[in-house]
Amino acid sequence: MRAFEYATPKGDRQAIGLLGQTWDEAAVFAGGTELLALMKDNIVAPKRLVNIKHIPGLDKVTFDSSGMRIGALVRIQDFADNVDVQRRYPTIAWAADEVASPQVRNLATMGGNICQRPRCWWFRNGFGLLAQQNGKSLVLAGDNRYHAILGNDGPAYFVSPSTIAPALIAHGAKVRIMGPNGAREVELAKFFVIPMSEEEREHDLKPNELVAEIVVPPAPAGLKSAQYAVRQKAEFDWPLAAATAALTMSGNTVKAARIVLGSVAPIPWISEEAAQALVGKSVTEETADAAGKAAVSKAKGLGKNEYKIQLTRVAVKRAILKAVGMWRGEA
Repeated sequence: MRAFEYATPKGDRQAIGLLGQTWDEAAVFAGGTELLALMKDNIVAPKRLVNIKHIPGLDKVTFDSSGMRIGALVRIQDFADNVDVQRRYPTIAWAADEVASPQVRNLATMGGNICQRPRCWWFRNGFGLLAQQNGKSLVLAGDNRYHAILGNDGPAYFVSPSTIAPALIAHGAKVRIMGPNGAREVELAKFFVIPMSEEEREHDLKPNELVAEIVVPPAPAGLKSAQYAVRQKAEFDWPLAAATAALTMSGNTVKAARIVLGSVAPIPWISEEAAQALVGKSVTEETADAAGKAAVSKAKGLGKNEYKIQLTRVAVKRAILKAVGMWRGEA
């Protein structure tokens, strides 16, 4: 690990002033579960770490007329264990409780989870975010078994690593960002972007900005939601494919639907095709299966990851059935 400065600001304005104009100048330090690993592997080498853990107000979950406000410093396990979160937004609480291991969840933060970098092994081994050499993708020519099946027209082929983001997006969450010009609010779905060059990042975030909080609107009447994830291992493993279903029901009929896929695209992937297959219909095994097929209708394998297409189809079907209480299998 390279030498770095360490600063502990007492307020958000001071913290923003300590951040730089480029990514190599400074990095925000919160839980540190990912940043320190990236620094140890020499993937990132910021000259300064800005510890934001002493900024007041960023470690609280509150509820008001705007819904739920999640401070960026809220630890993931504290969020998952919050009884009010479990009662009002059970799917988001469940998604948080599925992150990594208890050791990680007790250090990692909610803001850090949505800002984490891809798990792509090309990126983690120093080949860059797009993993190109001489203008050609190493991913396409190499081992791509865990890479994207949607949004993968290039040059980005990694998958978005956050397992909480799909659940938040399915509930219409926004993110509040602090910068030198004050605060701005962005739909969480638009916070994630597909980079087209190595100079771009996978988040709508500038080097001199920090995520302050996540805002989730009140759940509409009749909302039923669930998340289903497929993993190789039951514990401490990133999903191979995941789906969150948020269904607004009118009796037994789906009035509105949002299906968000995880671990299958460079961004949390909103499947309009799956939603359209559900709206105006009752949820049955057949309609849920049709939505699963629709979700992967535009999926494209890269050579070694075609298996993810079937996993995604199944994840969507089971998330829908789970949302309405028709899935009796494992989580």
